[in-house]
Amino acid sequence: MLQARQPILRRFWYPVIPLDQLNGGPRAFTLLNTPLVLWLTGDGKPVAMRDRCCHRSARLSGGWIEDGHIVCPYHGWTYGADGVLVRIPQIAESGRNETIRVPSYRAAARYGYVWVALDDPLTDIPDLPEAEAAGYRLIQEFYEPWRCSALRLMENSFDGAHLSYVHKSSFGDIKNPKPADFTVEEFDGGFHLRSESQVRNPELGKKTTGSAEDVTTRRRHQTWFMPFCRKFKITYPNGLEQIIFTAATPIDDESIQVCQFVVRNDTEAEVRAADVIAYDRQITGEDRVVLEGTDGDAPLDIARGGEFHMPSDKPGLLMRQHLSRLLAAHGESEVRRRTEAA
Repeated sequence: MLQARQPILRRFWYPVIPLDQLNGGPRAFTLLNTPLVLWLTGDGKPVAMRDRCCHRSARLSGGWIEDGHIVCPYHGWTYGADGVLVRIPQIAESGRNETIRVPSYRAAARYGYVWVALDDPLTDIPDLPEAEAAGYRLIQEFYEPWRCSALRLMENSFDGAHLSYVHKSSFGDIKNPKPADFTVEEFDGGFHLRSESQVRNPELGKKTTGSAEDVTTRRRHQTWFMPFCRKFKITYPNGLEQIIFTAATPIDDESIQVCQFVVRNDTEAEVRAADVIAYDRQITGEDRVVLEGTDGDAPLDIARGGEFHMPSDKPGLLMRQHLSRLLAAHGESEVRRRTEAA
């Protein structure tokens, strides 16, 4: 599936930029091949608009914010949060002109990110009650582009068979490649996966798990939110909970923006956020090396062949089934490179 060629994927919310990165003015981002300018109004609300001025197509992201409006850097044309032109400085009597507007999109602030939906969203932003609950803290981790498809990252996040190999330098055990048994419970728009296993607990892991043992037990509850978000709750024997939220925000057909933060039921005095980030940095780095070498055009229709599968691939295959049904329900066919070539 070529992720930027499927119109239905425009009808979901995606985190696109940390909210605090807009404090210095407008910023650019590309979502599903759509160039966006993101900025904050005078009361701090996020705005997402197409990154093109209606006058001579200059990028609005190169401009600035003035009195709660965005100003084009080319000729100073000024737009409101709804995209409507409000001022042409070269014309004294100019004012709000409803006939001249830049396309604007839905934008919302949640979990420290600006979320954007390009078209009428089919679902809400994923609900993470722990992120706003007493006794938990939120640690922002990674905001970076990866050269892989969103589906590849999501499948990897639920793939128990890769842990022993990809993460052999961190918590995996290559001598014990059999993945843990798991159960899956589907719901409309995703599924829950539960499993439990013992993993190596290296020195950096000991700092973040609060356990001095060389081996520890992870009880996992993972949730996939269609199309490209996952919640990964790990509970350790000492009661520590670490909830990792990862979004694979699609930039174009070949790349994503990885947005990841962690919620934990401990304090900075107990475990430094820097250590949590460092350990997760090692693990995500191991994933990235492999995933950036995969083919981003992952087939939803496995009957067409091209890839082989094993029992532990079930979560990823469920994702492909859910996405196939989504396309069919909205009258779309899967777009792939060879179908384009044909």
